[in-house]
Amino acid sequence: MTKVIHPVAGALAMLTIATFWLSTALSELFAPRAVVVAVKTAVPWGLLVLVPALAAASGSGLALAKGRRVGLVNTKLKRMPFIAANGLPVLVPSALFLAFKARSGQFDLTFYLAQAIELAAGATNLTLLGLNMRDGLKINGRLRRPRRAQPAPAK
Repeated sequence: MTKVIHPVAGALAMLTIATFWLSTALSELFAPRAVVVAVKTAVPWGLLVLVPALAAASGSGLALAKGRRVGLVNTKLKRMPFIAANGLPVLVPSALFLAFKARSGQFDLTFYLAQAIELAAGATNLTLLGLNMRDGLKINGRLRRPRRAQPAPAK
């Protein structure tokens, strides 16, 4: 069961973050203010999906690792603290703060600074989760590892 939960939870987390990120960027760039308010007030509700998905991906990943800390498993495990440190103290408070500011109609410098931080942190987490997904696919043999260059035979 863990082998099913891990990729599903990881993919759901990535999809949720990508949805937040794209919705925010597109609404800020191309949509009227009412759409920005709708997006920013909807994001905290999406945390109800994201946080459990990340917890399930992390927990199931640890269970699948079975205490191993070598190779790609170790690489994936080393990324997780950065993903968590980016999410809990940065992304969650930013989402709540931006929802409050948007609902109040306060689109000031503080809003846009927090928005920039949120977009940067979200892009970082997407990148880290994408790298973990790639490494997981390599571990399972679903993605081939690049061949190492063989030295040319001596003449």
